[in-house]
Amino acid sequence: MRKVTLVRGARQLVTLHGPIGGRRGPDLENLGIIQDGAVLIVDGRIEDVGTSRRVENLALAREAQEIDATGRVVMPGFVDSHTHLVSGPARILDFEMQLGGASLKEITHAGGGTRAIARLIADFSPRILEGQARNAIERAIRHGTTTLEAKSGFGLSDAGEIKILRVHSALQKQNAALVSTFLHGRLFSDNLSQTDQFVDWVCSRMLPHIRQRKLAEFVDTRCEEGGFTLEQATRYLSAARQTGFGVKLHAGPHSYSGVVNVAVQVGATSIDNLQTVTREDVALLAQSRAVATLLPGPGFFLGTDRYPPARLLIDGGAAVALASGYSPESCPSQNMQMMMALACRKMAMTPAEALSASTINSAHALGKGQQTGSIEKGKSADLIMLCVPDYREIPYHFGVNLVALVMQRGNILAQRSEVKWPDE
Repeated sequence: MRKVTLVRGARQLVTLHGPIGGRRGPDLENLGIIQDGAVLIVDGRIEDVGTSRRVENLALAREAQEIDATGRVVMPGFVDSHTHLVSGPARILDFEMQLGGASLKEITHAGGGTRAIARLIADFSPRILEGQARNAIERAIRHGTTTLEAKSGFGLSDAGEIKILRVHSALQKQNAALVSTFLHGRLFSDNLSQTDQFVDWVCSRMLPHIRQRKLAEFVDTRCEEGGFTLEQATRYLSAARQTGFGVKLHAGPHSYSGVVNVAVQVGATSIDNLQTVTREDVALLAQSRAVATLLPGPGFFLGTDRYPPARLLIDGGAAVALASGYSPESCPSQNMQMMMALACRKMAMTPAEALSASTINSAHALGKGQQTGSIEKGKSADLIMLCVPDYREIPYHFGVNLVALVMQRGNILAQRSEVKWPDE
């Protein structure tokens, strides 16, 4: 028996109907808003979109379960296209040391930092790691995220990385809308003294193993000091593509000059955590399909007040996405509404640009733009309802959860209960 749902009466139905591919320039501002809009959903797929008056009079709508969105915003669910979901518990001592002015070197010397996370991942059972990750997913869902990417990268050993990827796989089997990425680039192998030997070993051994067991859809790498050189990253990602993976490239604050050129050359779906670009880099991105995934959260949490150059990228014609960059080390937040607020206040993005970057462009950064990220016929019914009448209130009410309802594949995952006032 088919399941039919009608979401009707939305003050603003933000459809993001538009061109195929990542949105650029003025297209980021085109949200495809329908006043008093409705969405008809059949078996988890969007069947029709339009004004409430038209859609609710369709024959199928007569058998639908109705969701009243009167006076509210209905929009695509957030797509968080960069997280480190399996990365251990909260780093409270590290956080206190950061607040006291300690450097990363001092935190590491005191037993914290990345290597401490790797030790915990090695010590914890897969079940514990899965439980921690599931809690993080639930927090993300409550804040309106319906699809997310999960990277490895904190294992710091081949066994640790495989362990993380197996947790990703277990979560996917529980119907989590999760895209798994094998992030590699830290030289974690102590038994291979030369970096080029290490690259050869990963390409010939780890990549086929991960692909054969379907543990990841994408391969990512760091191209910076302590990671791969430009030549090694090119060789590694080219091998990943030949093995059947989609590829990404991690461009943190210490990345080598030329990292954007490598990303374009290997046909990367996205270049993540991009923080420093030249005009030549922007021109390359504008001519490519690669999406620049920007992370405003770490600059806020770490107190560096350094934010990605969104305005330069957008004005230059590059496709940009927003993501949380969730990890206990640099951004322990799954609130994409807050990421929109930071993007507007700290990165000079408009609310419309930030919304497009957090939904349809983030979907394209995961190669999922044909399945999710907008409210269009045939796509998965991944949408959220907000308890405000205008989408611009998302960044306005910073740090506040405005989500009243979360729907994924037509199923309601979270719904805010009404506040019960005491009798007067």
